[in-house]
Amino acid sequence: MMKKILYFTLLLVVASACDVLDVKPTDSISVDAAFKDKNGIEKGILGAYASFTNLGYYGRTYLLFSDLAADNLYHPSDATAQEYAQVDNNAILPENGSIDGIWTSAYQGINIANNVIAKVPTIADMTDEEKTLALAELHFIRALNHFNLLNFFGAIPIKLTATVGSDGVDVPRSNADAVYEQIIADLTFAETNLPVSSQKARASKHAATALLARVYLYKGDYELARTKAKQVIDSKAYSLLAYDKIFVDQSNESIFEIDFTTINRNRIAEYALPVALNGRREVAPPAEMLAAYEPADTLRKQASLRDTSNVFYPAKYDDLATGAENVIVLRLAEMYLIRAEADARSEGNIDSIRADINVIRHRAGLEDTEAESYTTLLTAIEYERRIEFAFEGHRWFDLVRTNRALDVLPLVNDVDQTLFPIPLEEILTNRHPDMEQNHGY
Repeated sequence: MMKKILYFTLLLVVASACDVLDVKPTDSISVDAAFKDKNGIEKGILGAYASFTNLGYYGRTYLLFSDLAADNLYHPSDATAQEYAQVDNNAILPENGSIDGIWTSAYQGINIANNVIAKVPTIADMTDEEKTLALAELHFIRALNHFNLLNFFGAIPIKLTATVGSDGVDVPRSNADAVYEQIIADLTFAETNLPVSSQKARASKHAATALLARVYLYKGDYELARTKAKQVIDSKAYSLLAYDKIFVDQSNESIFEIDFTTINRNRIAEYALPVALNGRREVAPPAEMLAAYEPADTLRKQASLRDTSNVFYPAKYDDLATGAENVIVLRLAEMYLIRAEADARSEGNIDSIRADINVIRHRAGLEDTEAESYTTLLTAIEYERRIEFAFEGHRWFDLVRTNRALDVLPLVNDVDQTLFPIPLEEILTNRHPDMEQNHGY
């Protein structure tokens, strides 16, 4: 596994650098040759970002699987991708290649970041300020990858040093608390050292703060989640937009997004669009999802769903022709709902909780929430998150982190099913005695 990750690590870096670097053949590239000066470091950072665009990651699988494992999407009976059928049925096999794609892509990104982090201090033509900025971006990238892995797989190996060849392959799984500690440390460093920036496809101070808000919410540190979400809201750097304006590259609601091009394509539409529109329709919204929208919630429904001949499909990323749509990872609406949930779980001011929910509802053209108790407010927040972030890759994680998956999803009958299996190749190649498969697989 790690040899494969190293190969793709260097391939991504070379792909990013091919226009300016005269490099050796891919199978003989050295890290020293790739990262020998400021230009090489910049290309390495771009390579780390590029790993997010992998087909097995934000390029398709990651977002679709979070909704497919939950109740926002299903795998139609006439679809053919059996790896997707396994996720839909919550009966995933460790040899599922798409699951391996998530794991491998995330660790590719981590390994690129670690390789570049190790070289930054040695670069003679970079100022101390430039080095610190580069390290801050790389720590953000490493944190996001570790966080995504944690949410799908639970306890995972924490990778903080560069892997070359077979060195460092046998790494134990660290428990969730240790993984969270490392994620928070990386993001805190990033938040401290990144600038405020309007650039959405690269990490910024506000992106690090927003990701910290999500991390703290998932971890259950509600006061800190609230604090970080409030900082982003109060910055006034972002605004809630009309729904037809959100999913436009670099929109002012977006805080951080993955940059796709006609070369590094966003291929979500290939599996989401119906056959009549030249897609494969490997996923589709079930009838229950279509019915979940309130009758007056036409703005959100039209932004999230479309149909052709009464065949509905997710519409937030529907550019099949070019694949150049960026994928939003963090946006302002989430900060309002994080603050609302953090306040509700810590039994904060009910009027403030309602106000944050209503900001999102009013943008959708809806009346105030009717929820008035902490219990009903949490139910309302869960609902708003499902509808607001439909097909953006949140739903499975929301149900798992709140221990609601067994209550909501009929095919999830055991807590063991709330974690995906560690890919079989990792189990076979990582020989550390503490590298065990998740229970139930």
